[in-house]
Amino acid sequence: MEKYIEIIKNSYTGYWSYLKNEILLQNQWDNYFYGLILVSIIVWGLEIVFPWRKDQARLRKDFWLDAFYMFFNFFLLNLIVLIALSNTTEAFFNDILSLIGLSSSDVQLFDVDALPRPIGLLIFFLVSDFTQWNTHRLLHRVPFLWNFHKVHHSVKEMGFAAHLRYHWMEPVVYKSLLYIPIAVIGGFDAQDVAIVHFFALTIGHLNHANLGWDYGILKYIFNNPKMHIWHHAKNLPKHTKYGVNFGISLSIWDYLFKTSHIPSDGKDIELGFEGDERFPKDFLQQEIYPIKLKS
Repeated sequence: MEKYIEIIKNSYTGYWSYLKNEILLQNQWDNYFYGLILVSIIVWGLEIVFPWRKDQARLRKDFWLDAFYMFFNFFLLNLIVLIALSNTTEAFFNDILSLIGLSSSDVQLFDVDALPRPIGLLIFFLVSDFTQWNTHRLLHRVPFLWNFHKVHHSVKEMGFAAHLRYHWMEPVVYKSLLYIPIAVIGGFDAQDVAIVHFFALTIGHLNHANLGWDYGILKYIFNNPKMHIWHHAKNLPKHTKYGVNFGISLSIWDYLFKTSHIPSDGKDIELGFEGDERFPKDFLQQEIYPIKLKS
């Protein structure tokens, strides 16, 4: 137990130093802080220049709430929960393996370092995205998880910042389920993670933006605004009661596994979920909503 407490303590102090370096521009090529700001400004600019819903305000409904969620979930949440969780999960996983006489290298199917870098990055991206697609489906199908995911689906007007409106429990689920397949492959370095992360961040921002794009023939590969808006539709056919279009970065999984649904343009459909008129409107109440349901 002392080992895990020490890991958590070191995780906090290490991440706090990292965050300061981000803000003070000590980290250059993989600066998440300014990378998030830059991607957000670019996609917001595209919304302003090429608005799909022309009557939607530039500072749409809940714009500032979503902006707060972006920075809370991207930085403070990492400091409070995820860094310590990731490090302790890794240590716990390795300890379990050691009990049966194995190490993390023993469970690796292959090491991507042995492959050409573009192929390694592609494998990392595909494994990550497919795992997250399945996790996203779980968030809709398991009632306990759906109560947390409702925060993301409480968005009533779509815009880029809605991408990072989610409950802090969601990344705990995502990262926990993602750890094992990534550990089985192995060999990724920080630069690989940063490249894939910024690519996924950009696609996620675009998916939620006020843009009427579907990327032509590439819509069958990449998730897009015209597809993702139907994921947020309040009213769907009964046979899709658990949701549709679960893709994170890629749409191909939805087409392969028959969960795609784009019946029409979708430009002016109502967003949300059944009963969302009673869902809390402020950050703190949204965060404690799933807990209050159990009390």
